[in-house]
Amino acid sequence: MKALFGMMTSLLSASITRVERARMLETVPVTSLTVTTSPMRMGRSASTIKPETKALRLFTLRARAALPVAAAVPGGVAIVELGAASARPNATFGGKPVMVLPQPEHEGAWIAVVGVALGADASQPQTLAARNADGSTRQVVFSLQSKAYAEQRLSVAPKHVELSPKDLARHERERVHLGEVLRRFSRREPATLRLSTPTSGPRSSSFGLRRVFNGQSRSPHSGMDIAAATGTPVLCAAAGEVIDTGDYFFNGSTVIIDHGLGLLTLYCHLSAIDVARGAMLNAGALPETGSGTTRDTYADLLLRL
Repeated sequence: MKALFGMMTSLLSASITRVERARMLETVPVTSLTVTTSPMRMGRSASTIKPETKALRLFTLRARAALPVAAAVPGGVAIVELGAASARPNATFGGKPVMVLPQPEHEGAWIAVVGVALGADASQPQTLAARNADGSTRQVVFSLQSKAYAEQRLSVAPKHVELSPKDLARHERERVHLGEVLRRFSRREPATLRLSTPTSGPRSSSFGLRRVFNGQSRSPHSGMDIAAATGTPVLCAAAGEVIDTGDYFFNGSTVIIDHGLGLLTLYCHLSAIDVARGAMLNAGALPETGSGTTRDTYADLLLRL
């Protein structure tokens, strides 16, 4: 189950970036914290533009939802002040909408929760575009700090590095479909930004890990792996709507859940799926068991902001 997983003590999230067909070992390159476990079964839920520079701050939210710890680095999340407005403004980063929330302890003020891609260039200023309800627009510029991630070298079956024409064609079809799904941005506000861990177990691989497969550099790891036994229950990280299910070449059996305002969780390498598209889930899942048949030793859970 590969989850673009934003644990709210340190949500490492980002927007979907380019898909590099020949360099992909993940279905869609995203930047976010991911949790992996061994192949599992997904159960039903239980329970005029004026540039200006703004400072980044850490916030403690004592309102509806806890904010992630700000980490304005590649692969991190930046909390950007948008100032006061009579209504929630819209904001985009890299042409994609981002989450905008009330600023804690500042009535009438707003902040943007901005996911920064792992491949972002920390030497370049980052620009967020904001539009207020009255139609006025502006740019908010913020900076990133550099961050070094570890590197891992792995040997895998050649077919998962150099795809056959048949597998490449399948991957291309799935890439387009999943790209459309993961661009979804519903306007409802998430019930919470404090996400539940999908399972317990030792963390076997770190977020941001630079991976080299059979001597060839690939997309960095977009999640945190958690090792767990086959059949371990998969938990829904937070309440949301199931917006996609399917069996994909790289991700195996997959469930994608929309929690609102661009926060999605994606659960991959499941042994079985017991939820249907359109289902509304609460945090948590019924205990289910199963065995996996995908290329990975671990199942992954992926979260995207």
